[in-house]
Amino acid sequence: MTDTKPAAPTAVKGLAAIVGFLVMVEFASGILQGFYTPIFPQIADHLEIHEGDVNWFEAAQLVVSALCIPLLARLGDLVGHKRVLLVSTAVTALGSWWLAFAPTFTTFLIGWAIQGAYVVWLPLEIAIIHRRTRTSGRQELLTRRGAAILVGSLELAVIVGAVASGALVESLDMNVLLTLPALVVTAVFFVILVGIEQAPGDDSGGIDWAGLGLVTIALGVLMGGLVWLRLDGPGSLRGWATIILSVAVFAAFWRFEKQHPEPIVDVRLLSSPAQWPVQVTAFLFGIPVLGGQIPLSTFAQADPAERGYGLGADSSFISTLIGIYVITLAIGAFTLPLTTRLLGGVRRALVVACVLVGVGYLLWLPFHDHTWQALINMAVAGIGSGALVAALPAAAAAAAPPERTGIATGMTNGTKTVGGAIASAVFAIALTATGSLDEASEKVAPLGGYLTVWAVCAGASFLAALALLAAPRHAFSDVGEPTAG
Repeated sequence: MTDTKPAAPTAVKGLAAIVGFLVMVEFASGILQGFYTPIFPQIADHLEIHEGDVNWFEAAQLVVSALCIPLLARLGDLVGHKRVLLVSTAVTALGSWWLAFAPTFTTFLIGWAIQGAYVVWLPLEIAIIHRRTRTSGRQELLTRRGAAILVGSLELAVIVGAVASGALVESLDMNVLLTLPALVVTAVFFVILVGIEQAPGDDSGGIDWAGLGLVTIALGVLMGGLVWLRLDGPGSLRGWATIILSVAVFAAFWRFEKQHPEPIVDVRLLSSPAQWPVQVTAFLFGIPVLGGQIPLSTFAQADPAERGYGLGADSSFISTLIGIYVITLAIGAFTLPLTTRLLGGVRRALVVACVLVGVGYLLWLPFHDHTWQALINMAVAGIGSGALVAALPAAAAAAAPPERTGIATGMTNGTKTVGGAIASAVFAIALTATGSLDEASEKVAPLGGYLTVWAVCAGASFLAALALLAAPRHAFSDVGEPTAG
């Protein structure tokens, strides 16, 4: 007891400086995530493509993100998390500059996919904090607090990015406008280089290139099957056959990784009683937080006079809706340490967060006719989502050995991304398979498709809460965390 108390203030003081620099990294991440959303129609006009084709950008980036996470997370454990954070930032900057000068759909698609390397930033940052607090005596508590600050900063930066692009899109040439995120990411590269201390990797060994190849094939085949279903409809035989083939490839990948001494994805760790509930929760959480965003945006912009549903929102209200949602995300992240203490532990806080997300989307089923209803629905879901974004990587790190924290935290983003990618394709099918088409109007999604999307998002969130309840009591460490009562 007397040995750990003197170390804690020193650790906290050093940690504050590191978190301060990492906040700047998450500010750049938030700019990337908020900047492009309000200007997708203008990007489509700039590239002279159909507005619906922008969905391919999201699909490509999610797939690339899911593939690069295990490799970069593993490299972080081997060579040090700062080095990999620098590499991923350089790649993201390359993709961002590429977008600024991409003249066609194909070149923009490539740049957008490359930019997906930023997805590993938050897991690497949390791994840096987790390692830095190792001798503090309050490692899990300080990691959760640091994660909450990072996620809160990210979400606030999303608002800044969205407002900035919306305000400047009419006054700047698109090529000039798209250089702004590239400048931010480039500046952050030097922030990391100067501000974050270098630490050696905690693990040894090599890279499981065969495993990486197998998981790449498995994800590629799965997404190919979902694309066939998206193009041909839910009755596509080649779509379902491709999905079945992907399941077989995933099974082969799983068996291979269990026998490999240095797997690219530690399936033994991920299937452990303490770890799998966190990863399943991340996968299910990806369904509403990533897959549900585009349907919400298109529903809000639908004209109720023409379709019989929708909010008839203009661009200013879309910005307001995004802003309210992001603010509630930040509230959920910033208040995570408080809610954890009030609820008596990490598990309870995570379960309540999952339930809030589920309730928020469930409210959409009966309450979707007025703007005030939309704001309430998204506020409820946003508070829960912010807490989950902050807590899941920290929970994975707490349940992993010290030398595998990079893999564990990285896979929470990886499984979330895969969940979002699958949901995005499935929701596209739900919104188009039963649409109506006549000679005088374009195909539009039915209200039933949106109801299906919201029901799936709510169901996935409630299943995530059940998965967390299935975890053993020791899975969520509360070292240094006061509990109620």
